[in-house]
Amino acid sequence: MIEKLYSEYDSDITIRAEVGKTFNENRLDLISIGQINGVVQVSRALEEVVILKHEQKWSNASLVGVDSTFLKMSGMIDHMVDGGNYLRLDGSQYGLIGASLLDKLDGYIPENIGHESLVCYVPKRNAKIRLGKSPFKTEIIKVAGRFNFNREVNAQSFIVPLDLARVMMDYTNQISALYIDCSEDVNKEHVKSDLKDLMGDGFIVKSNYEKNELIYKTSKSEKVIVLVILLFIFILAAFNLVASLTMLFVEKLDNVKTMLSYGARRQFIFKIFFFEGLLIAGKGIVIGTIVGYGICFLQMYFSVVTIPNSGSEAFPMSVSFSDGIMILSLVSVLSAIFTFMPVKYLIRKNIKG
Repeated sequence: MIEKLYSEYDSDITIRAEVGKTFNENRLDLISIGQINGVVQVSRALEEVVILKHEQKWSNASLVGVDSTFLKMSGMIDHMVDGGNYLRLDGSQYGLIGASLLDKLDGYIPENIGHESLVCYVPKRNAKIRLGKSPFKTEIIKVAGRFNFNREVNAQSFIVPLDLARVMMDYTNQISALYIDCSEDVNKEHVKSDLKDLMGDGFIVKSNYEKNELIYKTSKSEKVIVLVILLFIFILAAFNLVASLTMLFVEKLDNVKTMLSYGARRQFIFKIFFFEGLLIAGKGIVIGTIVGYGICFLQMYFSVVTIPNSGSEAFPMSVSFSDGIMILSLVSVLSAIFTFMPVKYLIRKNIKG
């Protein structure tokens, strides 16, 4: 889920200037970049923080001017909530906006018109602040549709054509970044290394994993954290098993003494209660496994639980049988330990000889 939410909107590799907010695109050899093995598509981008207004609502936004190839790179069509998936139509230029951002502005995409209109305030370059003079350049932008990627993108991203962004910011050949899409079967680190060799000094080349490093590290460590929590829960629940075995032993103590008088050995008594404990734990393991996998498959095929504010998108879930075997193995080992120790103690304390 994490990879889907962040890797689709963020390009596989991003190139930025080491110094400065923007740089001249003529410093890059776009043809050579496109010919590097593994590079599928390239999109230029110009980024700026702007203010959007709709009627009486205001909001900050991250304006991103991109080439039309960006829509295909990001799989935009699969993330549209409503409206159209285009930046240009019939000679007019349009924008695409995050679903949460448009909701914050109390805007919507009317079906009869096909677009919403927003006023965009862009800071003027090299403008001197004077009394009575606005430091912003305004532009009315038609919004063709709204998209849903992840919470951060939905709440702040506003995508427009690169040419429109340059006009609004008074740029000619400047860009903020170069977005690069790689083929799925290629090693991105190799592509990144080739790009670094081609770029030389003065540029920073990052993969989408490096851009969201904390998020990916957290998601990878989450499985271990959850497993540790589950083990603590099982250890606490194992005291019920200890209590059940203790009560059973106390209840059957007279029967145990009768069996001993008929010649039963301590080892034989130990096996009776030990296997009884394993049967109790085994029943719980079997029922838990069936119920657990049943809930997983129910969510996977019937989407019982949905993500809030996602347009009824189901919580993603996948079944890993290797993880299941690992958990079952750990639970079985702990069950054997928590059965062996109390039974051994009860036999030693209550049965002499």
